[in-house]
Amino acid sequence: MAWISLILAGLFEMIGVVMISKLHKDRNWKSFVLLVLGFGASFIFLSYAMKTLPMGTAYAIWTGIGASGGAILGMFLYGESKDWKRLIFIAMVLSAAVGLKLVS
Repeated sequence: MAWISLILAGLFEMIGVVMISKLHKDRNWKSFVLLVLGFGASFIFLSYAMKTLPMGTAYAIWTGIGASGGAILGMFLYGESKDWKRLIFIAMVLSAAVGLKLVS
């Protein structure tokens, strides 16, 4: 259950990151509330996962999901570069997260 919670924490972090960009552009209450809810849920799920998982592993995977997911969402939602080199480094981040899961 801790791993599912950790994945959910990463997904909610992605929502929070997208809402930062949306709030910067729109400046409305809906974006702000979704930002707070996204990061709030992310921290709650991360906290739950860290009751079982080692702190270093949980934090590394959480940030990996959030960073790579945020970059991917930026490509699709905001037209950021989809250069093959960028995709390789995103894949490296994700493979490192999977590697941590395999050794934990």
